Amino acid sequence: MVPDRATHDAVAGQPRSLFVYNGGFLRQKRLRRILALAGYRVRLGRPAPDDLVGVWGQSPTAHRGVAVARQRNCGVVRIEDAFVRSLHPGRSGDLPLGLHIDHAGVHFDGRTPSDLEHLLATHPLDDSSVLSRARDCIEWMRSSQISKYSACDPERDAPPPGYVLVVDQTRDDASVKASGADRARFVEMLVHAQEEHPGARVLIKTHPETLLGHRPGYFDHRDASHRVSFCTAPLSPWTLLEGAVGVYTVSSQLGFEAILAGHRPRVFGQPFYAGWGLSTDDDAPARRTRTLTRAQLFAAAMILYPTWYDPCRDRLCRLEDVLAQMDAQIRAYKEDRNGWVAYGMRPWKWRPLSQFFGTTRGISFPQVSQKRATRALREGAREMVWASKASADDMRTRIEDGFLRSRGLGADLIPPLSLVSDTTGIYYDPSQPSQLETLIRSRAKLTPGQKIRATKLMAYVTSQKLSKYNLTGEVPDIPAGRKILVPGQVEDDASILKGTSDIRTNSALLQRVRQENPNAILIYKPHPDVVAGLRPGGTCDTTAADLVIKDGDIAALIEQVDEVWTMTSLTGFEALMRGKHVVTYGAPFYAGWGLTRDLGSIPHRRHHAIQTEGLVHATLIDYPRYRDPVTGLPCPVEVIAERLAENRVPAPGPVNRTMARVQGWLSGHAHLWR
Repeated sequence: MVPDRATHDAVAGQPRSLFVYNGGFLRQKRLRRILALAGYRVRLGRPAPDDLVGVWGQSPTAHRGVAVARQRNCGVVRIEDAFVRSLHPGRSGDLPLGLHIDHAGVHFDGRTPSDLEHLLATHPLDDSSVLSRARDCIEWMRSSQISKYSACDPERDAPPPGYVLVVDQTRDDASVKASGADRARFVEMLVHAQEEHPGARVLIKTHPETLLGHRPGYFDHRDASHRVSFCTAPLSPWTLLEGAVGVYTVSSQLGFEAILAGHRPRVFGQPFYAGWGLSTDDDAPARRTRTLTRAQLFAAAMILYPTWYDPCRDRLCRLEDVLAQMDAQIRAYKEDRNGWVAYGMRPWKWRPLSQFFGTTRGISFPQVSQKRATRALREGAREMVWASKASADDMRTRIEDGFLRSRGLGADLIPPLSLVSDTTGIYYDPSQPSQLETLIRSRAKLTPGQKIRATKLMAYVTSQKLSKYNLTGEVPDIPAGRKILVPGQVEDDASILKGTSDIRTNSALLQRVRQENPNAILIYKPHPDVVAGLRPGGTCDTTAADLVIKDGDIAALIEQVDEVWTMTSLTGFEALMRGKHVVTYGAPFYAGWGLTRDLGSIPHRRHHAIQTEGLVHATLIDYPRYRDPVTGLPCPVEVIAERLAENRVPAPGPVNRTMARVQGWLSGHAHLWR
């Protein structure tokens, strides 16, 4: 997808030389890569008049480049981090997801206009599609707690509402200096907050870099009182803004987010968002006379102005791609920040699980070291268990394969590209609610952006013929008539044991479908694990079927049939995405929402009507976690769909296959070991 902002040079395919005099440009590979994609070739040396000089905002080294530019009669390009940057500040080592590349000035310095101010002052900002995207993205950032730095602790309680929020900033920050502010200005702001809200509590929000010990702030212990306290907990800015009755800032980005959250902050400096009728300004530039809406301010500052970067696909992108990437990284951080102890995991799963869940604090396996696992639990680690090993009252997080799993079978020991983690149940067990059920109910109504995303994902999945395992193979021609696909299942699979009652075998399923459809053409496809000899499947009486297809692409087969009749197979969900009629005899996660004909016993709690897009959003976008096999990063589902379509995924080796067959044999002869 074409990004919202691309320089003229990049579009024309003519990169311009960007001469730099700051070592950060040379040390930071991500920074150079984004600039290269945007049409700039970072260089050292002496520029010619047609070249450009790049400086980092108004950093202490910026004067070097400015002096060279004056001497050589070159243009200056000021570069800064975009407003959604990373989980942690750059001083903690996190890499940016976007840049501001400004040829006129720098966005936080109101003394001279910047490219952003020019957009805000002169751009029509009346494109309905862009404004709709802006409103969707504001809601996305709020619901996912996305900020410039998004590493927050979801278990920390928010302060009781009704407080006034005063925002601290780092000492000698360039945006503070550009506003002519100092400690006295911050103290003045604190006094105004107390005077204008008599009797209200005042919270001073400490900057993340101050919390991490990188740079001091302007406020200290001298400013605390019976009314004034410090908020040093790693809480999301959105959480703090929700409980605030007033917001005061000099030039912090949190003032911008306060506007997005519905506040009218009082601003004591000259940040980019001051002067447009959305804040109470003490010192906004007089030249800013236009009145904007929140959506217009957001559209300019977040959609049109930045240069956004997709680290998985290594390309420039739109804001929505960055929010999807941040969503994945935030979820991984929140779930993994204290580490894990994993139970009921077969040894071959240890490495994939560590890659998914162990990158922050690690994952401990009691089978390897009970001592290490005990220590991890003492230090706050969470507990996980493979879902099929959990009891009904198990309080541990259940782990299971996702729905776009791999190109190859899990029983063939192919590592997964997606996993689900569920703290309330598991999707295939209808006896108790699961997080997937909750997510499906929450997607009964989608925002325009969510519906567009789900629709595009469905179109891509179906056009690329993607499925859970993505096995290839030709599908034979099927005779004309009303064609019904009956997918076989592994009969000792947990989804059968938990999600069915009357019909629990493939033979019984085929016979019942034939009774219900005496004149239809029945196509039976055994489960690929059973066909490969990797899982016990028993014998199936296929006399009721007109055609048995053991191999072949299930996605291609679904496209050739009219209906799918199943117990609980995921094939039913894959058929719904392709617009097919689906009949269920069990209670799979996709049954009971008005999209299927349900002949089994469906929990009453599911009786909510939703659209297919809502089901897809909950099932493929919200519920699983995905890991990019190319970069190793947490990623959104769209990246995994592309990896599967391009076959840039792990492939099985001979050792995998040998181990898988031994595992399958042991599973089928478990009675010998009792």
